[in-house]
Amino acid sequence: MPRKSSLLFLTTGLAYGGAETQLVRLATRLKSRDWEVSVVSLIPPKAYVEDLEAVGIPVFSLNIQRKLPDPCPVLRFARIIRKWRPDIVHSHMVHANLLARIVRPLAPFPVLICSARNIDEGGRLREFLYRLTDPLCDLTTQVSQAGLERYVRVGAVPRHKIRYIPNGVDIERFKPNPEGRLKLRRELGVNGFVWLAVGRFDPQKDYPNMLQAFARVVHNNPNAMLLIAGDGPLRKDMEIMAQEFDIKERVKFLGIRRDIPQLMNAADAYVMSSSWEGMPNVLLEASATGLPIVATDVGGNREIVLEGETGFLVPPRNPEALAVAMARLMDLPEGKRLEMGRKAREHVTEHFSLEKVVDLWEALYEELLQRKGIQRSL
Repeated sequence: MPRKSSLLFLTTGLAYGGAETQLVRLATRLKSRDWEVSVVSLIPPKAYVEDLEAVGIPVFSLNIQRKLPDPCPVLRFARIIRKWRPDIVHSHMVHANLLARIVRPLAPFPVLICSARNIDEGGRLREFLYRLTDPLCDLTTQVSQAGLERYVRVGAVPRHKIRYIPNGVDIERFKPNPEGRLKLRRELGVNGFVWLAVGRFDPQKDYPNMLQAFARVVHNNPNAMLLIAGDGPLRKDMEIMAQEFDIKERVKFLGIRRDIPQLMNAADAYVMSSSWEGMPNVLLEASATGLPIVATDVGGNREIVLEGETGFLVPPRNPEALAVAMARLMDLPEGKRLEMGRKAREHVTEHFSLEKVVDLWEALYEELLQRKGIQRSL
């Protein structure tokens, strides 16, 4: 007899990062579609616990505090599996993916899906561990076609056991809102052409690249402004760098913000300087808001930013190329930039809307459950 199926998400952590945000969006949407959902974090959660629990999704932590090998988290997760008895375990990010595979023989469950969230999750050792433990997983997913092809090429996953499912964006939350634009710009004290960047201050985002490029932009466009929302271990270094480049007055470090949709409406364009990526949520969000984009050509960025139509792509680690593309976008007539923004929203609405992506996940879950002879109620 059909029954309500249970789904357990295992994640390396819960913070305000792109992968975690995507997991929370997926979990809450599936809960509203009558799935039983729970979330387990390897390390103590830093965000989203209240949001999940408010909609009836319990959150557990394995409380991993150190990097040294420790069997206790394996045993804790096995106990959770035996108690919760999920039909599907869906793990996110490399450490969670490997842990879920290790635990499966100790506490069996019907379906395991492992989601790789980046084009490179940490080098050859982790790729070897993926290959070694692949028999313990039913399917691996990748957020970008570029990531999928790379994982097959390096032998981390056989082609028949990997599938592309992109990130999704809430196109109702992220959309053009001209009414709030001027108000927030006044509150932030910004004028002229405003660039926005959102992301954690870590090596992947390569903020030195961005600041070097922006210093060149300001040389010819002294009224340009750069807003950076986010926090992280390298933030203080970047603030010092902005001062050394004599652009301190043109760069605002905003810290963690809860009003990203409003910030995107306050900006004129979005910029990303990452050295590597999977499929960045922020590019989907900026596109849905109608912002033209300049981004490095890494990971799945090319799948979001259509070169010359919705923005410009440049090589990574090349501040001169980034500065040239930023200046090129700023020099376009306003009407042309607005047209690029409209095309960007059309593109993500057609290919990356959150509801469509949740449909893909739900169809995949049901496909794998049927393979195991499990039918869920509608």
